[in-house]
Amino acid sequence: MIQKYFNRELSWLRFNNRVLQEAADVNVPLIERLRFLGIFSNNLDEFFRVRYATIQRILRAGKNATKSLGGITAAELLDKITREVILDQTKSFEILNQLEEELRNENIIVVDETEILPEHEDYIRSYFNNEVSPALATIMLNDHTEFPTLRDGLGYLAVRMVMKDKSLPVKYALIEKPKSLNRFIELPALENDDKQYIILLDDLIRDRMHYIFNIFDYEHLEAHMIKVTLDAELDIDIDLKKSLIEKISRGVKDRKDGDPVRFVYDKSIHKDTLEFIMKKVEIDDTDSIIPGGRYHNRRDYLKFPSLGRKDLLYEKRIPLPIKGISMRGSLLEMISQRDILQYAPYHTFSNTIKFLREAALDPKVQSVKITIYRLAEVSQIAASLINAAKNGKEVTVSIELQARFDEQANINYAELMQEEGVKLIFGVPGLKVHCKACVINREEDGKLVRYGFISTGNFNEATAGIYTDYTLFTANKKILKEVDKVFDFFEVNYKLYRYKHLLVSPHTLRNGLEKKVRREIAFAKAGKKAHLRMKLNSFSDFKMIDLFYEASNAGVQIELIVRGICCLIPGVKGMSENITVISIVDKYLEHPRVYQFHNDGATEVYISSADMMGRNLDSRVEIACPIYDEAVKKEILETLDICWNDNVKAREICSNQANLYVSNENKPVRSQFATYDYYKNQL
Repeated sequence: MIQKYFNRELSWLRFNNRVLQEAADVNVPLIERLRFLGIFSNNLDEFFRVRYATIQRILRAGKNATKSLGGITAAELLDKITREVILDQTKSFEILNQLEEELRNENIIVVDETEILPEHEDYIRSYFNNEVSPALATIMLNDHTEFPTLRDGLGYLAVRMVMKDKSLPVKYALIEKPKSLNRFIELPALENDDKQYIILLDDLIRDRMHYIFNIFDYEHLEAHMIKVTLDAELDIDIDLKKSLIEKISRGVKDRKDGDPVRFVYDKSIHKDTLEFIMKKVEIDDTDSIIPGGRYHNRRDYLKFPSLGRKDLLYEKRIPLPIKGISMRGSLLEMISQRDILQYAPYHTFSNTIKFLREAALDPKVQSVKITIYRLAEVSQIAASLINAAKNGKEVTVSIELQARFDEQANINYAELMQEEGVKLIFGVPGLKVHCKACVINREEDGKLVRYGFISTGNFNEATAGIYTDYTLFTANKKILKEVDKVFDFFEVNYKLYRYKHLLVSPHTLRNGLEKKVRREIAFAKAGKKAHLRMKLNSFSDFKMIDLFYEASNAGVQIELIVRGICCLIPGVKGMSENITVISIVDKYLEHPRVYQFHNDGATEVYISSADMMGRNLDSRVEIACPIYDEAVKKEILETLDICWNDNVKAREICSNQANLYVSNENKPVRSQFATYDYYKNQL
């Protein structure tokens, strides 16, 4: 029997393996490779907090979810995940060891507690006393005291003390390392020595443990790293008397007491210490137990210091201006002349901020409506909206309080905006608002004229520098009238709205896409050229996969660029032989969603925030926006072509998702670098 679907969780692990490939790639600058190792580890933490925890809940509830899991039981899947993670973790430790050797070759020396030079001892003693010791929590453990609640993702040193008096039992303790402490400590440069020295916080603590435990008369002292990952599902209070903000806030706080789903430990830990800790933490056989190396929380390598070594980093590429668009003068006036496409981070994100700042100050602007999913920690977007409200504009913000792991940040901004007179809409009951859109009303010659933008990504200055995303600025009446309808739906969500131009989930997106795919099928059956191309983050919806298989069998040529999860299995004779899938992982995180349909030569292009996933098509508010401006359409198609032709950082997604790089005789194309050059050459 032919396997129809690749399991979602295992496909996600294959994606994270592509991230690990970047850490292993000798063509990637050395410090960037360390940071990819941090991304790999951070991704894995989130995977266990969300996806592994979900499968574990399915198993404990005794549900038969074999169909939704792609033909595998929950128990089998948990076992497969653990085995695959152990392989990837082992590989990641090998890569880290190799990277440390390469750092040494570059005169960057990472020392442990046994390698501290005499010249650094005074600095380490002072640093520990002044910076580390005040922040450390050291907890003595025994069989009679209540075991402390381990915090999600924090690194702990599990300490074992063997006493000189053999009649006394072995003592155990935990040292908690707060997130506030810098993981990498740069040691002072030495005279007549061109080396740069770094010690990890873990090893600095190990060096000073005799100071921490000097009241005990011990013979032997050792410390090994442990870490737990907790179930991150939010349980929302159903108390009707509480506001949504109160409920989400309570859920975020309760998340800290979630059940453990993964336990990672230093494989050289003493077996008695391991048994003692696991018993206290109540780890069971449905949890993922991962033997690891000396250091955990390798996500901290995301912040590995640059050390002034530009030669070991990616060349800094300054975001470009959009051709013909000046940061001086009125952006609204420019948009009134033509649609404008911003493709961050190749283009500067400043256009988005300028749009909102101008709207806040322009006396003719009467109202601003915007959706917010994730904001930067310090957000000029939020500041501009507050400024608009202070200038008497009617500002409406649909803010998603359940944007996973950004709930608290969004709550903080929601409360701040509410205090300043911004009208807040907290989504739609039962639906996350994931679309990215803004529309303003401006009075011109006694009439209200709309301006707005629709994006594939968040309105977030921080991620705009590392995520690739399209944003369409437009004054198109047909499109913006329907964006306004989406905001009406937020407020009156029992009413069904009609859309002729936008595809909007949960109302018309799935059906609209299905109709366009079936139209390509009809062209293929009529002997005409039939082709569709999509760029996505994920493709996991079984109904859409089946439809794409049907299209492939009808002769439709299908090209997919899928960064992450791909449950569709391409290239199988009689099922998907006309489907090709690639995935690109490189310097930036590929984030746009683009749908392209050949349509018998009258090519249609949509940009969207929606992936081909059940949650996007059925359980979220999403927008797919048609591109009507021919110049903008051409630009999107050309940059999509560059992406499709990548043969440097593209991996072919085959039936077993082996992550082999695309290999051909064509001229090398590294799409992210080529896209930057494409826009630079326009100027």
